[in-house]
Amino acid sequence: MADPLNTVLTERLGCRVPVIQTAMGWIATPSLVIASSEAGAFGFLAGAVMQPAELETAILAVKQGTSRPFGVNFHMFQPGAAEIVEIILKHRDQIRAVSFGRGPDAKMIGRFRDADILCVPTVGAVKHAQKMVQLGVDMVTVQGGEGGGHTGSVASTVLLPRVLDSVKIPVIAAGGFGDGRGLAAALAYGAVGIAMGTRFLMTRESPIPDATKARYTAAGTDDILVSTKVDGLPQRMIRNALLNRIERSTGIGIWRRAIESGLQMKRQTGASFGDLFRAAKGMTSHGGLTLPQAMMAASAPMLIQKAVVEGDPDHGLMATGLVAGRLGDLPSCADLVAGIEAEARARLAALSSPSQTVA
Repeated sequence: MADPLNTVLTERLGCRVPVIQTAMGWIATPSLVIASSEAGAFGFLAGAVMQPAELETAILAVKQGTSRPFGVNFHMFQPGAAEIVEIILKHRDQIRAVSFGRGPDAKMIGRFRDADILCVPTVGAVKHAQKMVQLGVDMVTVQGGEGGGHTGSVASTVLLPRVLDSVKIPVIAAGGFGDGRGLAAALAYGAVGIAMGTRFLMTRESPIPDATKARYTAAGTDDILVSTKVDGLPQRMIRNALLNRIERSTGIGIWRRAIESGLQMKRQTGASFGDLFRAAKGMTSHGGLTLPQAMMAASAPMLIQKAVVEGDPDHGLMATGLVAGRLGDLPSCADLVAGIEAEARARLAALSSPSQTVA
């Protein structure tokens, strides 16, 4: 009998369990990618928040820490994107996939495919999934409205089957998944696996400071909301004093915050004002954002970094999936993936044998 957890995802990405650890900025660092990959999942490195030299150092750290294949996330509108592409291609021996939301065109996707690097973008709408198929991607991750960070309004239970009915490439389910029951459900829908961000954020190997982790474990579903005030787009976050102030802010306050964050980003990354402006312009051309929205989007990550890197959850922002509202533990990646695998097998066995009782 075929193993139900041996899917196109595990076969093509080279992982044991059809679970992806997503590329959360400043969280999907080498330590988390190594831990998730060694546990049997497929880890993505968060290259979208790194400069080229920093990314190559991180890639080398992952390669030193695990022999397992892994992926890299990036955006074509980020500073140094062209160099980042070359770095990824240079390390094609172990980088099995790239993920992205917007950016690469058909020619760039073709370069990755010629190097046997799979293209696995994340989308939040049927039309975007169809567009990615036209560009020639290999698989697509579909994030329902329960997902963390920038998110849509259509729940996974509605969006996932719509995308499955609309494209002919393998589909990975994301948004609201955190355990083996979710994996079994996604497979039953017809997906080839699940992608999780918040659940891997809430692990021992996650690099975010303990003070911020405590806010995630303490949050209930009523403490999590979607705001459009951070960068002009819907973004799911844990409510705190800063987010409450942002929600009450006027247009002038939003621009002031964007400028302050942009100056902080310039100091930290060394990017010039021209680099930041071009990054914002890239978002307008590829993502359909207005220039004010794109400028805020380019600088808003600094507010997230305040919480997840500096450990200041009162003065930073905490992006999260809604699933955090039902999670209260911090397992190791090994225990997390093993638990997901065992629970998924139990649920799938129960479905095939209705009389079987599962504890």
